[in-house]
Amino acid sequence: MPDIVTAQMIFTSVYEHSVDDKRRVPVPFRWRPKEPLEFTLMVFPEEGIGEYLRVLPPAQWLKLLEEIKAMPSDNDQKPILQRIVARDSLEVRLDSAGRITIPEGMAARADISDTAILSGALGHFELWSPARHKKVEEKDQPEKVHVLKRVRAL
Repeated sequence: MPDIVTAQMIFTSVYEHSVDDKRRVPVPFRWRPKEPLEFTLMVFPEEGIGEYLRVLPPAQWLKLLEEIKAMPSDNDQKPILQRIVARDSLEVRLDSAGRITIPEGMAARADISDTAILSGALGHFELWSPARHKKVEEKDQPEKVHVLKRVRAL
């Protein structure tokens, strides 16, 4: 059995899915792990747009926790960051139909109701309301050429 904690998962493309009355949203088939695992949902702010949900696979969640743990103890922001991350995150498991359930409070904060945009972000994916996703795409567009030029392989 592969080590699901260290297995590299890559999330690409954008999908739009309906959210049912129990706030379940299907995860695209190509994003589903071969072995069942828990994803971590994390409420995340986007300046000037509002909150959305980052969906972290175990390897990314552990990387975040290690980064926080490695911060110096005398860093005044460390306890604040620990509280924010703990308060604004929750582990969720894919159900037998490949869906995750968005907790009510998180869905409200991210303004997700009947439709969700699932946007790949390489090592994780994001859940957006359609309106906020449109705004973040518009915000990113002017920087597109500039940031793509920074990647030497392109």
